[in-house]
Amino acid sequence: MGGPPRVATTRPVSGRARARRLSEGISRLLVAAVAIPIVLGLLYLGGWWAFALAAVAAAIALHEFWLLARPLSPLAPAGYVGGLLALLGAELGGVTWMVGGLMTTFALAFLLKGISGSRQAPTVSISATVTAAVWIGAGLGFLLLVRDMPDHGRLAAFAVVLSVWAGDTFAYFGGRIFGRHKLAPATSPGKTWEGFAFGTAATIFVAFVTLYDSRDTYLSIGEAVALGAVLAVVAPLGDLFESLLKRDMKVKDTGTLLGGHGGMLDRIDALLFAAPAAYFCILAFLQH
Repeated sequence: MGGPPRVATTRPVSGRARARRLSEGISRLLVAAVAIPIVLGLLYLGGWWAFALAAVAAAIALHEFWLLARPLSPLAPAGYVGGLLALLGAELGGVTWMVGGLMTTFALAFLLKGISGSRQAPTVSISATVTAAVWIGAGLGFLLLVRDMPDHGRLAAFAVVLSVWAGDTFAYFGGRIFGRHKLAPATSPGKTWEGFAFGTAATIFVAFVTLYDSRDTYLSIGEAVALGAVLAVVAPLGDLFESLLKRDMKVKDTGTLLGGHGGMLDRIDALLFAAPAAYFCILAFLQH
């Protein structure tokens, strides 16, 4: 009854798909090889060099967000001003001034909506604008705040950036090679639990190694591992947050600026969640 049992089959991967994956992987490695020394060099210098790095990344990422969220009619000038003032505030006066810079987004968005000819609902337009300014401006602003921490700010910024990059890279290749179980199929079908496991191990290991020499003067081994664990959880959430927005707007990548990495926003999405978490995590450890 019911005929012979069905045999599960796996659809073979075409040669074109293999070539595309290989090309994408090579592109990611090449972009990383060029970008990592530049980013680390500017973070090493700190001050206005780090600010310039964050400001350029924010401007590009905001531009990509405006294109992504075009159906929502975001008020781009207000977002640019609020996001960049947040970075300026972070560099000049810390968290308080950064929040002050972000608050200008509300007022400017309200003003621009009042004089614009867009028929989009004000709630939608203003919300999209504020979301971009806070997400991108504050996310990168917290990276500046980590870098400007006294005594070991440079080391802390290196630990955050390198750990997030390592986690993202190992999650990508681990998922490609060993991925079988979907992590969030409705939001990002390409992410797997196997990739997450590889990314978590890499994130914690890099945080541990980067901070090891300062174990007696800065963060202990346990605190370094705890920081890595926090980053391992929070960074993928940043990635998934952007994936949710892209799925909502029905686009694959926010741009093609960085080859296999996609756009700037595709590259820094994990960092935008990881930097604030790292800042408050380190602050809690140092005040303990």
